[in-house]
Amino acid sequence: MKTDLSSQITLTRIPQRYYRPENAFEHSVLTRLEKIPTNIYESADEGSFAIAKEIADQIRKKQEIGENFVMAIPGGRSPLSVYKELIRMHKEEQLSFRNVVIFVEYEFFPLVSPSAGNVAQLKEALLDHIDIAPENVYAPDGCMPKDAIIDFCRMYEENIQKAGGLDYILLGVGHASNIMFNGVGATLSSRTRLVLLEGTARKEASRTFPSLDNVPAGVITMGIATMMKARNVILMAWGEDKAKIIAKTVEGKVSDAVPSSYLQNHTNAKVVVDLSAAYDLTRISHPWLVTNCEWDNKLIRRAIVWLCQLTGKPILKLTNKDYSENGLGELLALYGSAYNVNIRVFNDIQHTITGWPGGKPNADDSNRPERATPYPKKVIIFSPHPDDDVISMGGTFHRLCEQHHDVHVAYETSGNIAVGDEEVIRYCEYLRDVCAKYTEDETVKKKAEEIIHFLRYEKVEGEAEKRDVLFMKGTIRREEARAGARYSGIK
Repeated sequence: MKTDLSSQITLTRIPQRYYRPENAFEHSVLTRLEKIPTNIYESADEGSFAIAKEIADQIRKKQEIGENFVMAIPGGRSPLSVYKELIRMHKEEQLSFRNVVIFVEYEFFPLVSPSAGNVAQLKEALLDHIDIAPENVYAPDGCMPKDAIIDFCRMYEENIQKAGGLDYILLGVGHASNIMFNGVGATLSSRTRLVLLEGTARKEASRTFPSLDNVPAGVITMGIATMMKARNVILMAWGEDKAKIIAKTVEGKVSDAVPSSYLQNHTNAKVVVDLSAAYDLTRISHPWLVTNCEWDNKLIRRAIVWLCQLTGKPILKLTNKDYSENGLGELLALYGSAYNVNIRVFNDIQHTITGWPGGKPNADDSNRPERATPYPKKVIIFSPHPDDDVISMGGTFHRLCEQHHDVHVAYETSGNIAVGDEEVIRYCEYLRDVCAKYTEDETVKKKAEEIIHFLRYEKVEGEAEKRDVLFMKGTIRREEARAGARYSGIK
């Protein structure tokens, strides 16, 4: 589960009764601060299976009465596991999509090619693997003329109504609370329209394209009013990076600053999340505010750190009143007074402080979260991207090496898409000049000149990178990562 860096305390296991209550009464107690029905699952796969099963059940019900099932679907990463499960159901459980009508929620504009946008990714992720009729798939055209956009958006809304309205709309949520691409300031009356991509929305859109520079200027997206007219809405979110926005969506006030909060006004909307995305919901993060807790050392310390942040007081100055007024009266009953709890937690946290992140040899560190022996330790640092290791934890990285632990780094991506074309040109020019001076073999020199010429004169924006260019970019990034690791002291 998530780590609170202010106290280095980890809730290693969330009691199941917090997210899977035993009865309706317990559920109503735990969720009384939640304004949208929220289903929490232990993993994204479990949550995706539940969503896919619900959709499949509704498709079959419509089939039984001879009606179409009309659904709006998003792109992005969040729904991929749902689509994977729907494909499995189609192949293994004979789930047919012949009566399904799909409206794609958005498409980027303008596109250099139809194969470069959201619709193309949806075909690859879902549409090409099921038996849906091509004429039942409606999607914005990212290559249409600019003067056709207004008429298209109006017709798109009309087509939804002609199809009988949306039975279901499946949604993801952006880090800025954008629903589809309806960002901060979007109104309840907004319909399908062209929206310009800026700031966070542009960064999120870059996941669909080779780099941020390749992201189109805008996106044709359904509006909030389109969403609110759907008969059923499912908002899904996976991972701790969505925890804050889910808490604002589910427990915060309705505001155009948080477009996803509009769902509080929908009569049949629900949120489906995994435990990580649910982390900032009160019943998961601060369960003492809504129910009796199963107190252990970690939860006690977590609660006290939270109370200190809430009151602005250090641990040793917390009073009985602070505890009782903020939902922590149970601790007073267990330990007799605020003083007793304060001293215990203060001593526990004090013992976690050390200058030896991997543990010090021949020292009694038994009270620290990390075991003291054996020394030296074998340490592996997982770096999401080359240079994340030295940027995000360079001091710890250096200290572990300095204290003679056996340190290794695993880079989870090549990082090649973060290297600009001009940097490749610079390295290729260097490579060409070195080859010209030190070798008569023209192979490497010609390859460098070929890459330089391609990047300067032939490359078309939006096209997939050539293998040679990706190799150069990956090599540049790899050597930068190695240099950073060597500087930190790694072997």
